[in-house]
Amino acid sequence: MEKGSPKWSNYVRGVVAGFQRRGEKIPALDVAMISTVPLGGGLSSSAALEVCTATLLETVIGKKMDPVEKALLCQKAEHEFAGVPCGIMDQFISVMGLEDHLLLLDCRSRKTELVPMSDPSVQLLIANTNVKHELGSGEYAKRRGQCEAAAKILGVSSLRNATADALEAAKGKMDAVVYRRARHVIGEIERTIHAAEGVRASNWPTVGQLMYASHASLRDDYEVSCKELDAIVEIAGGIGIKGGVWGCRMTGGGFGGCAVALVKTNAVDAISKQIAAGYKAKTGIEATIFVSRPASGATVIKS
Repeated sequence: MEKGSPKWSNYVRGVVAGFQRRGEKIPALDVAMISTVPLGGGLSSSAALEVCTATLLETVIGKKMDPVEKALLCQKAEHEFAGVPCGIMDQFISVMGLEDHLLLLDCRSRKTELVPMSDPSVQLLIANTNVKHELGSGEYAKRRGQCEAAAKILGVSSLRNATADALEAAKGKMDAVVYRRARHVIGEIERTIHAAEGVRASNWPTVGQLMYASHASLRDDYEVSCKELDAIVEIAGGIGIKGGVWGCRMTGGGFGGCAVALVKTNAVDAISKQIAAGYKAKTGIEATIFVSRPASGATVIKS
């Protein structure tokens, strides 16, 4: 299997190539692909396509892969065929997601832990800015390079092995931008661990504050936000806990796409209208807003 056109087909082609490398013979197939995942919205549409393709191929050849191997095969497809040096988070959740659970992933050990989120009083509200700034196309690789530079200065294989104290001690040896990139990553790891604890305990005020802190770091230290994403987070913050919003942050690669808010179930309609109206007033753009709960990953449905 080789790269080809249209460009989006390379996500599929890369997965087929991965199966072929494993010695699997893929028969001729007629496949219909239907999706409601926004394209380029930071909601892992590429990983969803890759993992659904892998799940289809598993079913066709009658062999199930180890879930970690499956996720890594899909990641490799994105690296080699789509040319995107992505991490493993999107593929892991698309493979291992479970209804009413979040997935805590340690990218160093590849250990996963399902975190229950079954409290019916909260929902995840997704607001698509409906913008995608072209700036984002090469910025992911640039950020990755800056993080690798910081890790090298700190003498660790990746920033997963670094600490905030070690970063502060080495600050004088780093370019200011490289320092900020590393501060975001190290801080985000800590925030993620605390957020998982908060979700387990249904401690929504804490989870919400961590979401706001995460967005501020993505905006200021990692510099992957944009005025449209910032506008949605500001509107959500203005609605506040009294209005039913616990927290909000951008999601995905940034420079557009979606923001995710943790909201009270009984206030979803009012919050959706407030965010839509506020965003239109600030930007002149219509946002697409919908609500979701954590769902299962790629699944075979038999009639």
